[in-house]
Amino acid sequence: MREVVFIRRNQERWHSYEHQPAATPEELAARFVALTDDLAYARTFYPTSPVTQHLNQLASRFHEQLYRRPAARRRGFGYFWLTELPLLVARHWKPLLTALGLFLLFAGLGALSAAEDDAFVRLVLSDGYVNMTLENIRRGRPTDVYGTAPEVEMFLFIAYNNVRVALATFALGATAGLGTLYLLFRNAVMVGSFQYFFIAQGVGLRASLAIWLHGTIEISCIVLAAGAGLVLGGSLLFPGSYPRGEALRRGAQDAVKLMAGLVPLIVLAAFLEGFVTRLAPRHPVAISAPVIALSLVLIIGYFVVYPWRLHRRARRSGFALPEADAEAP
Repeated sequence: MREVVFIRRNQERWHSYEHQPAATPEELAARFVALTDDLAYARTFYPTSPVTQHLNQLASRFHEQLYRRPAARRRGFGYFWLTELPLLVARHWKPLLTALGLFLLFAGLGALSAAEDDAFVRLVLSDGYVNMTLENIRRGRPTDVYGTAPEVEMFLFIAYNNVRVALATFALGATAGLGTLYLLFRNAVMVGSFQYFFIAQGVGLRASLAIWLHGTIEISCIVLAAGAGLVLGGSLLFPGSYPRGEALRRGAQDAVKLMAGLVPLIVLAAFLEGFVTRLAPRHPVAISAPVIALSLVLIIGYFVVYPWRLHRRARRSGFALPEADAEAP
């Protein structure tokens, strides 16, 4: 059948589907079945045609009405943490893994730059901060900066600063990901050069036990926020079969949910830095080692192992993943 004939025969029905709401759930289901039949035919004979894209969008909308909206009303608060967020992590594993890989690369570049040029650390961290840290090292307390302010004041300041950095890293994904990559580069280079600075001063292990006590979760939040920013930027650059505005809306919805999942971790990292890290210099192994180990278990368990297992189980059971995929089922 020629494409023009296919469109002429069905366009009135498609128009009524789009603009006249179904009277009953049964009618909605019948419309969805008819649309998927039309979509399958169009994909076979007119795969690059605008009518195929339009049918895909229309079928996706009907699928969402059938399978997602009723379920959303029954979902409680725990569903987000136990199912929706882990499945979003599994669905967007590529931008999240890309953010991690780039962070490690940039941190390595920062450490290498610090090793090649002593002035690089001062350029990244400022003369005042480096001079203060050198004085602390001479006094035998290389991470004393974490114990100079009152606990509550430090906790609130760190929580605010970490939220600000994470939100900026995520929101700049709207610049097609360029702003996100810049902030990821900046933070990663700072971490790499800072870590090498302590190694060069001969206190690498002692400083690491204090820094990574809170840094394990804190840096993970930066990487995950960058991953959310890349999800946002990717939806703008690669809309797939959706109009760019619709793809951006869907990408932003997923990215915001990923960011919402970071809020408790950001608060936890600020608590550790404000109240616990100051104790690490006196008991580096007894305090730092268990906290770092538990932090790794939390991050890897919740953001890697659990989403992977849940995703496999969902696929086997035919469970609908949160938010529509780029193609209608």
